[in-house]
Amino acid sequence: MQPYAYGWGRLGPYFNLFFLLFFGLLILSISRVALVFWQRDRVRATGMISEIFVQGIRADLILLGYFIIIPLALAPFLARRHTAQLWAKLTFWWTTGALVFVGFLELASPQFILQYDVRPNRLFIEYLSYPAEVFGTLWNGYRAVLLTTVTGTLMLAWALHSVLIRLSTRMTIWPTKKLLLTWPVLMLLVLMQIRSTTAHRPANTALFALSGDALVNSLVINSAWSVLDAISSLRKEANSSEIYGKMARAEILAEVAAAPWLRDYRYPITERPTLHHQQAAITRDRPLNLVIVLEESLGATFVQSLGGLPVTPELEKLKHEGWWFEQLYATGTRSVRGIEAVVAGYPPTPARSVVKLSLAQNNFYTLALGLGKQGYQTEFVYGGEAHFDNMRSFFTGNGFQNVVDRQSMQPRFVGSWGASDEDLFDKALQRLHHLHAEKKPFFSLIFTSSNHEPFEFPDGKIALHDPAKQSVNNAVKYADYALGKFIRAAKQQDYWRDTVFLIVADHDNRVYGDSLIPIKKFHIPGLILGADIKPRRISTMASQIDLGPTLLSLLGVSSQHPMIGRDLVRDSTSPGRAMLQFNNYFAWLEGSSATILRPGQAPLPGRYHAGTRQLTLDSTAADERLVKRAMAHVMLPSLLYREQQYGLAK
Repeated sequence: MQPYAYGWGRLGPYFNLFFLLFFGLLILSISRVALVFWQRDRVRATGMISEIFVQGIRADLILLGYFIIIPLALAPFLARRHTAQLWAKLTFWWTTGALVFVGFLELASPQFILQYDVRPNRLFIEYLSYPAEVFGTLWNGYRAVLLTTVTGTLMLAWALHSVLIRLSTRMTIWPTKKLLLTWPVLMLLVLMQIRSTTAHRPANTALFALSGDALVNSLVINSAWSVLDAISSLRKEANSSEIYGKMARAEILAEVAAAPWLRDYRYPITERPTLHHQQAAITRDRPLNLVIVLEESLGATFVQSLGGLPVTPELEKLKHEGWWFEQLYATGTRSVRGIEAVVAGYPPTPARSVVKLSLAQNNFYTLALGLGKQGYQTEFVYGGEAHFDNMRSFFTGNGFQNVVDRQSMQPRFVGSWGASDEDLFDKALQRLHHLHAEKKPFFSLIFTSSNHEPFEFPDGKIALHDPAKQSVNNAVKYADYALGKFIRAAKQQDYWRDTVFLIVADHDNRVYGDSLIPIKKFHIPGLILGADIKPRRISTMASQIDLGPTLLSLLGVSSQHPMIGRDLVRDSTSPGRAMLQFNNYFAWLEGSSATILRPGQAPLPGRYHAGTRQLTLDSTAADERLVKRAMAHVMLPSLLYREQQYGLAK
């Protein structure tokens, strides 16, 4: 680094910080222009092109203000003659690092948007915890994109370093008096830049939700702020639902308990406010076994009879043999969200799934925990590494007595996410035979992974739907083939007549669309078959959290549990409801109405058309009854988690 001249200069010791501001705005503006041009049809549909750029500059200034304020606060102590070299090096590397960080996230944004239809957010952070799986996915499925992003970031770093090191000789150190007189003014200006409003609350990401299209809203802000905001939100997860407002504890519990399927229950334990005794609707001499096949990313998108593509012929054949759900909705867009809903009956929140949260790692209710109290053997079988998404810790701490994953298998085909579905189901068949031989009822959770990017599966198994083998449609068709093969084999076993099988998706594959919440991408298939289950169509709206209570009744298990879902054995005809969490938006579906809660903004009413699977937002005020119902159901899980009350009696 060249020596710094001491004397007068126009920007003085703040040269590098002004460089950070100017080039930061340049990088972010170029990226936003490119992204808006790429998504011009959706942007044009909102009619807010000018607002996107004006508010985008505002958002960029907020982000860059955060980066500037830290070194600026140190200026009175370091921007002096005797510490000039330290100040110069500090601001040089801080500026370079900040701009490389900003540039990297902008370069990574297009591929993330292609996958998740929104800028990098909390998912970007969560996936960083699993470098092996993520790198395998990127290398095998997106190698060109990965190399382009890394190369682009390195080139940006080199260019910034070269330019800044040449220009930084212009930095000068001011006399102490001038430094101390200008510093408070600059601090005030940067603080105003960060606050960006005279309202009682500083500007936040919610203020930039200008349209009903989540992707367009995300284009207004920048990817670095989106990621940093997600990191900040991780510290507030115990109170995550409070982004929608506040509601008294008693009011929350009363509203939830007023649901038609809950209002006749008694809740005798204050410390477990939703714990109640569910009497099984079916009486059995011996409770049945339970097998849940949780299918990765198998949305209605891929089921022809649900309005999707014809790539699940095996599932279409099986639907005539059991309970087929026509209006079943996932609670979220991640596997762990599906796990908490299906296995624990736990509603969604804006926080991460409880599978990953610290207060839910022990004595948190799951079907395994409850059935274990009834003498069941409980097991989790997965073709990948069970540590992914913290599943091993959550399951072993909450009732699963055994975990079987890739390490316990000898698969014939291994992809980036582990053993193929055929290998997984072969191992599952072995384990079911072993569990049955123990002469005790059992519960086995089987989680597939072949239908996961980069969509790797064995050759020669299916007639490809798409010409290029590694496509989502081909992967789904292979997963369906493996599922059909598994069910045919299970039917030949003695335990078939004593076992209830649930086949259900954790979520759909890609959640995208020009809707604030793309509800159609939450629609998933669900099928219950086996034992003495008779064919039946469940046409009422249902949520993943309804599956737990329903399964307990079908098994003939009467027990205490804290689940607030609906037992569809007792009532499968009256109108239902569903709850969906999409980023920071929460949707409450009831009949044809949709109520959307937004952080820092008024709730939005809408109409959901099940036939076309489209959401239409209304311009009128939201129905207060529905808002209250939605608020209670999104506040409850946060309350139960925070107070550690989602469990069995002590």
